[in-house]
Amino acid sequence: MANDGPTPLERFVNGVIPENPVYRQLLGMCPVLAVTGSMKAAMTMAAAVAFVLICANVIVSLIRNLLQPHLRILVFTLTIATFVTIADRLLKAYMYDMSKELGPYIPLIIVNCLIIARCEVCASKQRVFTALSDAVGQSVGFALGLASMATVRELLSSGSWFGVELFWKTGTAGEQYRWGLMALAPGAFFTLGILLGAAVWIGSMCNKNKTTLEA
Repeated sequence: MANDGPTPLERFVNGVIPENPVYRQLLGMCPVLAVTGSMKAAMTMAAAVAFVLICANVIVSLIRNLLQPHLRILVFTLTIATFVTIADRLLKAYMYDMSKELGPYIPLIIVNCLIIARCEVCASKQRVFTALSDAVGQSVGFALGLASMATVRELLSSGSWFGVELFWKTGTAGEQYRWGLMALAPGAFFTLGILLGAAVWIGSMCNKNKTTLEA
């Protein structure tokens, strides 16, 4: 029997902003830092994570009454690994160049803390629709986190977005203003720090305004 808790709609909304995986829970940070050098890579990773998270949540919810406490993590991992293998094979079959660019980060979805956490916190305790809503909300929130990181890094490092030149073209004088560091690891940490700080500040301001209105 499902535990009392947030409704499916509340779980979806919470996953997008209030419990955003990147800026609030700080889960799945390895791909956040590693694959956000470009929007194409970031959105491909977001799609793969969403596929695995949604499928895993649904399956775990369907078998929740059969789960044994001492075996649940093993079952979660095997379930996740199944869908990660499917995602990896699909990428290699239809997006081979992107699969090579993402390298080991697709197989590493198996140990992504975000997916295991949602299986444990929600899917193993809630009905299918609730687990599905939770997975979709968390997936959207994760995609927003990746997109914001990739947008800043790609714009500053190459002046493009999704590979489309926006600010300057190669070979022009404007190329000197490109910040190549943003495409490297230090740029990823710098961007995460700035955006994470901005998210915390915005959250504190919203809470402050809410408290003021309630008073």
